[in-house]
Amino acid sequence: MKIDQIRDLSRPEMERKLHDLKRDLFNLRFQHATNQLDNPMRIGQVKKDIAKVLTAIREDELKEAAGK
Repeated sequence: MKIDQIRDLSRPEMERKLHDLKRDLFNLRFQHATNQLDNPMRIGQVKKDIAKVLTAIREDELKEAAGK
């Protein structure tokens, strides 16, 4: 997922996306532990997507703080 796509989301949508990504990461780690994971590179990609969403949320928080 591109950072521009994430920035276009509203704050509740970003938080929902973050929740979904964290759930995906949990499932991927569980599959990895049970040797059922087909593509281990997916774990790294999901971690990067989580970081992108967290960055976009923080940028939004800073924008709100600067506007006050």
